[in-house]
Amino acid sequence: MTSAPSTSSPAATWRTAWRAEPGRPWWGIALGDLLRVAALVSVVLAGILFGGTATALFLFVLGGTMLPRAIGTPAALDISYCAALLAAAWCAQLEVYQRVDWLDLVVHAATTGAIAAVAHQAFARAGLIAPARRARASAALQIVGLGSVVAVVWELLEWAGYTFVDDTIFVTYPDTLGDLAAGLVGSAVAAALVARGVRGVA
Repeated sequence: MTSAPSTSSPAATWRTAWRAEPGRPWWGIALGDLLRVAALVSVVLAGILFGGTATALFLFVLGGTMLPRAIGTPAALDISYCAALLAAAWCAQLEVYQRVDWLDLVVHAATTGAIAAVAHQAFARAGLIAPARRARASAALQIVGLGSVVAVVWELLEWAGYTFVDDTIFVTYPDTLGDLAAGLVGSAVAAALVARGVRGVA
């Protein structure tokens, strides 16, 4: 789901992000962009249907979906990442988690793993991760670490939202522990895919 740290300049990375290459065919780029358009439409719909808090959430999602486009993320990771962000946000707004108990854990696992993989690639492209002798194993460990941080921050944001913004947000001790565990599992799966060098995501 990510690649070894690159020594290319930010300008070169930006140019690469806008052209097709192995792992990023035109259809993959187009599908990723379609999901970004869906995120933009979601901002408008959220504002109409749910109000300011939902609008802020989907603005955050829209910003997040732009990151893989900017850094030239492989198509499979780009698509899965954007789809996971959109699914997580819409399931929350439509209260799907309250009706389907297990879905919350699945979404936390998938989304946390995808965010960790994209974040690792962003750090690598920015030159913030030093090259390692065993690059894939090192990347896998870093992704698990990043995913753990993402999982903790996600739960802190849920707590802050419940405490200061909207007390209908579902926050309980068992739910928090389950979400943290799911995030860790999702990050481990993403790390395993990177370690195996899966085509289109690594």
